[in-house]
Amino acid sequence: MSTFRQIYYQIVFSTKNRKPVLLEEHEVELYKYIWGIVKNKNCKLYRINGMPDHIHLLIDLHPTVSLSDLVKDIKVASNIWMKQSNLFPDFEEWQSGYGAFTYSKKDLETVTNYIKNQKEHHKHESFEDEYKNLLKFHGIEFDEKYLWA
Repeated sequence: MSTFRQIYYQIVFSTKNRKPVLLEEHEVELYKYIWGIVKNKNCKLYRINGMPDHIHLLIDLHPTVSLSDLVKDIKVASNIWMKQSNLFPDFEEWQSGYGAFTYSKKDLETVTNYIKNQKEHHKHESFEDEYKNLLKFHGIEFDEKYLWA
């Protein structure tokens, strides 16, 4: 019997101390690099976008890949690439944690559009508020004093 699964995640992570160092003029190169990492892990990237201090990915996680390993691989490889490419001169590193939120197939268009429209969205809401709202929407309890540790 074949294996059937459906594992859609929105993954969100920020730069260290949420510093706005992801330069818009080079974000496409960064997103393509991350897309390659996701593809090499047999996962599917539906959408990637972000702001100078964080990024969002919507992926279909392959069942042979753990979420934590995928995020670690994306962060480690992109960290090295960004430093070697010199495209993001003020980038130091990614923040240690991340958010990962599951969705069903019927949510894909909504989440894809949400990620696609990050720049418009953040004209009205800070990353901090966005992240707290994602946690609340998904019923994830958190203590603010540990949120950005």
